[in-house]
Amino acid sequence: MAEDKKLVEAITSMDVDFAQWYTDVVKKAELIGYSSVKGCMIYKPAGYAIWENIQRELDRRFKETGVQNVYMPMFIPESLLEREKDHVEGFAPEVAWVTRGGLNELQERLCVRPTSETLFCDFYKDEIQSYRDLPKVYNQWCSVVRWEKETRPFLRSREFLWQEGHTAHATAEEAEQRTLQMLNVYAQFCEEVLAIPVIKGKKTDKEKFAGAEATYTIEALMHDGKALQSGTSHNFGDGFARAFGIQYTDRDNKLQYVHQTSWGLSTRLIGAIIMVHGDDSGLVLPPAIAPVQADVIPVMQHKAGVLDKAMEVSRSLSDAGLRVKVDDSDKNPGWKFSEQEMRGIPVRVEMGPRDIEAGQAIIVRRDTREKVTAAIEELPAKIKQILDDMQRDMLERARAHMAAHIYVASDYEEFKQTAAEKPGFIKAMWCGSQECEDKIKEDTTATSRCMPFEQEHLSDVCVCCGKPAKKMVYWGKAY
Repeated sequence: MAEDKKLVEAITSMDVDFAQWYTDVVKKAELIGYSSVKGCMIYKPAGYAIWENIQRELDRRFKETGVQNVYMPMFIPESLLEREKDHVEGFAPEVAWVTRGGLNELQERLCVRPTSETLFCDFYKDEIQSYRDLPKVYNQWCSVVRWEKETRPFLRSREFLWQEGHTAHATAEEAEQRTLQMLNVYAQFCEEVLAIPVIKGKKTDKEKFAGAEATYTIEALMHDGKALQSGTSHNFGDGFARAFGIQYTDRDNKLQYVHQTSWGLSTRLIGAIIMVHGDDSGLVLPPAIAPVQADVIPVMQHKAGVLDKAMEVSRSLSDAGLRVKVDDSDKNPGWKFSEQEMRGIPVRVEMGPRDIEAGQAIIVRRDTREKVTAAIEELPAKIKQILDDMQRDMLERARAHMAAHIYVASDYEEFKQTAAEKPGFIKAMWCGSQECEDKIKEDTTATSRCMPFEQEHLSDVCVCCGKPAKKMVYWGKAY
């Protein structure tokens, strides 16, 4: 058993050093590799497979709302980027520039896309002429580049994978409806598929997307009590349309500006899965998103018939619609068990000569390590039920963890003490001024996460300045 102990001992306990625990899990579970370009990550098969499942499920949900996929160039001319002043100022510190093509200096610098609003706007100004051309409901799956100073696998890197939706509508009402619709798609996806509860709300003006009229967000809480912005949806109004001249002729033959939205979600969700569900043995993947849902591990596989039976069981599980693999490597069973736990595979099926002789196998849940003995012919139905239970239980545990780490502060001293001593969300009233928002960040490093749609009246005054309050805000330290 010494070998399998080494695998777990290689992971720092999350209670000792959460950041190191996260890095250890990412590396030991072989999700990410480091490239020769600082801040750029290599997505290994185990990590990319999770993204493929996220992409597949989200894409299906998008298309159910009428979204179509397109693809835009990765380069943006500098003159195009500068058409929307607030937008370019918001991204300027993170932009990577191409100045040469082959051996020649470019006449105009090209930005490597940090996001694609300007590209879509340039496209829409020629594509949209009449009300009959609306709405445009497009999305693209791509990578973007933002030259971050501090990077961390999945959470913040200089190049990352994401989707970005960009839509154009005839009216402000339609744009707002689409903005909120996509936020709800994100929230449902996180809860139903990733087993991650989120808080939905609106960003403050300080925290909203550069160039947007309004930004809506879903905020998740990690195991260490830090928040993670997990998806955003932006209403641009007609600001970009005016900057780029995107007009259409309405039913009365009058020229109108379109109203636009943008919404995005990225591979940082993989980081959220790790930090919400993982433990000191490694990953714990929700069954709905796990690339492998069941790991069949033959014990004493050198014995006659053991490996053959494991393969037979694997085929029956696969035929039942489960994602399954057989670990027929020559590692000892203890190591295989530890590796299955490290990789977060939801269940493992143990079967040796005695089990096979008795017509049964042992099913072990990754999250609770509960063991159940089941007849071999009942394995498909039994494992499906266990996976359903596990998916539901993981969401409920995450909800309970979030609920236990939401605090209320009625005055500033209480706010500062809570921020210093109790990791999690802090609910507090706010007057609406950026001055108070900046002071809270300076004093506590906590930022406004969102003004939740479900508002509560905690008091009449701002927690920071004591002036009349306008909104209840979730505050927290964040990734």
